[in-house]
Amino acid sequence: MKKITIAIDGHSSCGKSTMAKDLAREVGYVYVDTGAMYRSVTLYALRKGLFNDDGSVRTDALEAEMQHIRISFKFNPETGRPDTYLNGECVEQEIRSLEVSSHVSPIAAVPFVRTAMVAQQQQMGKDKGVVMDGRDIGTTVFPDAELKIFVTASAQVRAQRRYDELKAKGMPADFDDILKNVEERDYLDSHREVSPLRKADDAIELDNSNMTIAEQKQWLLDRFNERTA
Repeated sequence: MKKITIAIDGHSSCGKSTMAKDLAREVGYVYVDTGAMYRSVTLYALRKGLFNDDGSVRTDALEAEMQHIRISFKFNPETGRPDTYLNGECVEQEIRSLEVSSHVSPIAAVPFVRTAMVAQQQQMGKDKGVVMDGRDIGTTVFPDAELKIFVTASAQVRAQRRYDELKAKGMPADFDDILKNVEERDYLDSHREVSPLRKADDAIELDNSNMTIAEQKQWLLDRFNERTA
């Protein structure tokens, strides 16, 4: 069976990562969570105090720090999925916090950050056999990907999923705050100058508002089998 590149794009908290991770494990592909990469840069910036009081990024200071930011993924045998590492430290839990979620869009809009992350992502996927999810995988990172999926769901559904995820991890969560964050991220992601979130012309759209994880998994596996047959 030929190996292909699979690009899964879509709005925040719509289940892209879960779908991508499950498919990668099912078909033996490498999974890359590009959103986790931008979240890791955001966590680094928060730790270093690289945000102004109004939430904007101190871009000059961040650019000087980019050479010190190394992001990698290591398989976790307990969860069966890869964890995200920032300069050798596992940050999988920290990067999912609401504080990081609230600051990630301005970081992801910085041109030199995107350039650095896209270069790393393209290197990770150069040999195909990769599943990558994010905001611009099918449009910018892998415009020639053999299978492109664009995932969406209503803002209320996505906020509820995020709320449930945080509560399940024992982390603080407020539904109204999360819904506001989801809606703000949608706007920022869709209106940034560099690689804005948009559906690629040749992407297959999936609205999973009313689908179970099992149904989404089967739907994606069917699309994969069609493209690799």
